[in-house]
Amino acid sequence: MARTMAGLPAGTRVTDHISLGVVTTTFPPETVRRILTETERTSQRERDLPAQVMVYYVIALALYMQVSYREVLRCLLEGVRWLAGPDAGVTVAGPSGISQARTRLGVAPLRRLYETVVAPVATRATPGAWYRTHRIVSLDGTTLDVADTRANARAFGRPTSARGVKATGEFPQLRLLGLVETGTHVVFGATLGRYGDSEATLAPAVLAALRPDMLCLADRYFLGYDLWRSAAATGAALVWRAKANAVFPVGERFADGSYRSTLRWNRHCRATDRTPIPVRVIEYTLPGVPDAEPLYRLVTTLLDPTAAPAAELAALSHGRWEIGTAFDELTTHLRGARIVLRSKTPELVRQEAYGLLLAHYAVRGLMHEAALGATPRARDPDTISFVPEVRVLRRTLPRVAASPT
Repeated sequence: MARTMAGLPAGTRVTDHISLGVVTTTFPPETVRRILTETERTSQRERDLPAQVMVYYVIALALYMQVSYREVLRCLLEGVRWLAGPDAGVTVAGPSGISQARTRLGVAPLRRLYETVVAPVATRATPGAWYRTHRIVSLDGTTLDVADTRANARAFGRPTSARGVKATGEFPQLRLLGLVETGTHVVFGATLGRYGDSEATLAPAVLAALRPDMLCLADRYFLGYDLWRSAAATGAALVWRAKANAVFPVGERFADGSYRSTLRWNRHCRATDRTPIPVRVIEYTLPGVPDAEPLYRLVTTLLDPTAAPAAELAALSHGRWEIGTAFDELTTHLRGARIVLRSKTPELVRQEAYGLLLAHYAVRGLMHEAALGATPRARDPDTISFVPEVRVLRRTLPRVAASPT
């Protein structure tokens, strides 16, 4: 989609700067400075665009997808002018200077910041975030269009037609896979790959973010001996959908209709230990639901039907579709419908993608706080519209530039 670059209002209001600054609260300057040191990206000399400012600038780009590079920077630096006075020596660099500063920064600090800070935020008071003692998370992926340059096409690949040639109008695409905290839509543990990478191939890096207090939901395309084994080894509970043609030997049958079985290796298995893994299988239908499939089958590590009844897990499984809403927030409401990531090189595409994930986390954290602060009781964060919260964050964003550099 063609991008018509918009401008931003000249100057900012005092009320914009009275805000605590959502972005700097979520990603404190001291954390950013530490990560820049760890990744060896601190500025070696005084620059108009030091590394710390550029970290916040990349996050800002995700909040101003329709705005030119220079206009985003001008908005960001308004905070410095407001604090230091009208004579402050703040330079708004041109596109070339901005590109050089982003290239110096690279992707490593943004990736490390994401891995260090972004984590589930639900508390016990968060509605819809828990199943009994388990924090509910979901595994899934999406793709992001990137600028159509030769370098990006080589690095990421692009969709092709049935004949294996470039599909008309298709941009190169980056594949993103992650875990989503179902109750808050926080995307954590994410990894980036090429368009041609299967989600099952990327999954091991993501599943490493699972913790023993979590319950992970996933679609049928992930269910396999190796992935299941590695995911279960984290201690998290698993409730994954199985393909219709999957075969499970029926062992002990339970009163709730589920039965004990085993997950066995097949020719795709790479594990050296191929001992059958005990699982419990739940099969159910959705009568009266339009477009429902004839049969649904779930596989779970929760072997005790009294501790996790089949009907509850079946209902819970459909909450997995919440992850689609979270990725819709990333690919539509923040990024803009069919907007293409603007970076021209693979390194900066990855940098921009992590900026997008960091911006989404900041917004979702704000929404979670608002939900818990609602009266007379906490609201489910899912009931709060995402788009208005993006607008609130955009209004408070110039406070970012007030952080020390």
